[in-house]
Amino acid sequence: MKHIMNYKYRYTMRLVFFLFLISSTVIAQKLTKQEAIRLALENNFGILVANNNVTISKNNKGILNSGYLPSLAANAGAGYQSATSITGFQGAIDSNTGEPRPDIEINDAETQRYNADLTLNYTLFDGLGRFYNYKRLKEEYNLTALQARQTVENTILQLFTVYYEVARLSENSEILEETLQISRERVSRSNYQFEYGQNTKLDVLNAQVDVANDSINLLNNNQQLINTKRDLNVILDGDLEQEFDVDTIIKFVPKLALDEYLEKSEENNVTLLQNESTIRISEYDIKVSKSGYLPTIGLNGSYGWNENRNPPSAFFPGNVSDVYTLSAGVSLTWNLFDGGGTITRVKNAKLALDNQEIAKDQVKKEVQRDIANALGNYKNRLNVFQIQQQNVITNQNNFERSQEQFKLGQITSIEFRQAQINLILAETNKNSAKYDAKIAELELLQLTGQLLNVEF
Repeated sequence: MKHIMNYKYRYTMRLVFFLFLISSTVIAQKLTKQEAIRLALENNFGILVANNNVTISKNNKGILNSGYLPSLAANAGAGYQSATSITGFQGAIDSNTGEPRPDIEINDAETQRYNADLTLNYTLFDGLGRFYNYKRLKEEYNLTALQARQTVENTILQLFTVYYEVARLSENSEILEETLQISRERVSRSNYQFEYGQNTKLDVLNAQVDVANDSINLLNNNQQLINTKRDLNVILDGDLEQEFDVDTIIKFVPKLALDEYLEKSEENNVTLLQNESTIRISEYDIKVSKSGYLPTIGLNGSYGWNENRNPPSAFFPGNVSDVYTLSAGVSLTWNLFDGGGTITRVKNAKLALDNQEIAKDQVKKEVQRDIANALGNYKNRLNVFQIQQQNVITNQNNFERSQEQFKLGQITSIEFRQAQINLILAETNKNSAKYDAKIAELELLQLTGQLLNVEF
């Protein structure tokens, strides 16, 4: 039974090792941070929609939608009529024959009418409504561009949240693989020591249990890594099963540069910029509404042609007439009172502006709070990362000494395992702290309006 159990254990461990060997030999493409950003900007669904919205606003603010160009309309028409008429002369006597005058019958008398004209209209003055509406459309374009920028920033932040999670799990995988290898060596050593009577079967079983646990941890971590890579492929609109490696090198923004970003945060924060743009739009709305108090002056002109082809009748011969018309004029329209509609629109536009001014103070206070919180989180996570780095060094030294003592039989397998677990926790916690600090930095950069201006 003992040999059967050892055989099953060795077979299982060889199978696990073979599976990990296969997975390690897969050649994966390197997905750099710059390449990930490029793919997101080109393929991300949200960014594509935002770019289309910017294009729509760009079209709206163009001269073709400004109202400054004249309107030119062409009209043409044709008519046809065929008629049969009978004209009678009741009681009339033909002077030549003395007989009653006969009826005159005209069959299939054709009437044709043709017309064509060009009409030109141009508004010289509309109370400056067109002028301020044009400015409003330009400001709406700026607002849409800011909204697109916010979409890009959110997408980049989401991208690196998942990207760095892939990096964290990748580094954890390396740690767990190394841990598994050490546990396997411990099993081999325990078997040799058991065969030579230097330890008990319990030590062998403990070592085998630890290998099983390390194998499970590695499998779970690798599955989580695969799932997270799929999440990243969704953001990049790539093949869900696309295999790749990521860059695990982290660079933090220098303190001097970060201080400069913080000083100019209110000038560059995208939320505050959107609020200011909305206020300008509300100001233009008031001016557009006030244009209803002023008159409208317009020019109009037309050139037309009419042709009538009339058939002969009982009393007149057929004829063809052509008429050419050229006209021009100036019109003035002044709506002295429109039932109070203009007054109401102006009042409501002023109230909308007041609401935007109130919202500005609230948004400014919230942004200041968010920046202060983000800065505090960043400093805290950076300090945690530095502590975890030192903690890894301490636990590495402790593990190496424990390993030597375990080989010399000076500590038990349980004590050695505890030192191993402490090292695993220290290394994985350091990885988490490193990427948590970087994500906190990216959140701070977004709030200062610099997320798209730094190198990753």
